[in-house]
Amino acid sequence: MTQTALPPGPRMPRALQTAIWFRRAQWMMAECRKRFGETFRLTIAHEGTWVMLSNPEDVRAVFTGDPRLLHAGEANRILLPILGEHSLLLLDGREHMAQRKLMLPSFHGARMQSYRGLMATIASAEIERWPSGTPIRVRPRMQAVTLEIILRAVFGLTEGDRLTRLRIELRRVLDHLTDPRWVAVLIALGPERIPRFPPFAREIARIDRLIYDVIATRRADRGTEQRDDILSMLLSAAHEDGSAMGDRELRDELLTLLVAGHETTATALAWAVERLARHPDKLRRLASELRAGQDEYLKAVVCETLRLRPVISLVNRTLKAPMEFGGYELPAGVKVVPSIYLVHRRPDVYPEPERFLPERFLSRPPGTYTWIPFGGGVRRCLGGAFAQFEME
Repeated sequence: MTQTALPPGPRMPRALQTAIWFRRAQWMMAECRKRFGETFRLTIAHEGTWVMLSNPEDVRAVFTGDPRLLHAGEANRILLPILGEHSLLLLDGREHMAQRKLMLPSFHGARMQSYRGLMATIASAEIERWPSGTPIRVRPRMQAVTLEIILRAVFGLTEGDRLTRLRIELRRVLDHLTDPRWVAVLIALGPERIPRFPPFAREIARIDRLIYDVIATRRADRGTEQRDDILSMLLSAAHEDGSAMGDRELRDELLTLLVAGHETTATALAWAVERLARHPDKLRRLASELRAGQDEYLKAVVCETLRLRPVISLVNRTLKAPMEFGGYELPAGVKVVPSIYLVHRRPDVYPEPERFLPERFLSRPPGTYTWIPFGGGVRRCLGGAFAQFEME
C-alpha cells in the first residue's frame, strides 16, 4: 500500500542529525535501519530531506528510472566549489550524457589495459621503499601510489618541476578534503558561501594555476595525438557540434577524476590490506593462486573488500516530480538515497554479512543492484572498472 507521507526517521533537530552523520554516518544508517526499517528519512544540513533506501528493488527503480526526473548532478551540488560547473558529477540530462560520451573512450577496456605496466611499475617502486619488519601506516602509502598513477595516467606527467609542484599542491588539497575540520567548514558554509572563504579560495587558486599551466603546455605540444594519457585524449575529443573542450571544462573534469579516483581507490586498497592482514588464511590463498598465474581469487578479494568496506556509503538523486519509492509517494525536491552500506549488509543477499568472505564471489558474480560500490545506471562511476583494475 502506497503512503503519501514521508517515511519515519529520527525526530532530533537537523543540526544534531548532521553532527551525528558527520561523525558516524554508517552507524547512524545501521541504527535507523533497525528502528525504522529499510526505508527511512534523514534531514542533513544543505541537503534537504533524504529518503534512505536499502531494498534492492527500490535501488533498481532508482538506477533504471528516468534521469530527467532523478537528478544526480543536482544532488551532488555540495561539490560545486571544488569540482566546478562542468564536472561530470554535477551535470544532469543531456549535458551529462554528452560529457560522459566525451570521456568514456579514456576508460575503454583496451585503453585501460595499456596502463597495466605503468601501475605495476609505480606499485613496485613504492613497495621497494617499505621497511622490512617495521609497522607502517598503509593508507598514506596507498595515497602516494594512487596519486602517482593519476599524475602519470591522467595528467601525463613523468618528471620535472611541474610534476613535483603538482604532486605537492594536489596532496595539500586532498589532505584538506579528507580533514574533518575542513569538511566541517564546507558543510557549515555550504556550496554558495565556501568560495568566499579566503583559505579555501587560496587553495583552489593555487591548484587552478598549476592545472591550467599543464593544459596550456599540452595544447602547445604537437605530439599530443601520439600520447596515451587521459588529458591528451580529452584535448583531442570533440563535442557533437565539433567544438573542442575548453580550458575550464578540462580543468573541471581533471579535478573530478582526481578527487573521485584518488582518495577512494587509496582507501579501498588500504582496507584490502587490512582485511587480508586480519585473515591470514585468505592472504595465503591469494598469494598461492597468484603465483600459479590465477587471478579469480584476486578479483573476489577486491569485490568483497568493496562490499564490506565501501568507500562511498550512498548515492543521491533529487526528485524533479512526485515518485513512489519504498511504498511512499514522495514529493518533488526530496532526495532518494540508495544506501550502498546497507544494501551490502543485507543478510538475505550476503549470509554472514559482517564476515570477510571473498569466496562468496567465486560462485556468483556481483549483483547489479546488490553490489553497488560505484553506483549504477547511467550514473555509474565512469572510472569504476579503472579503479578495480588499479586495485588488482
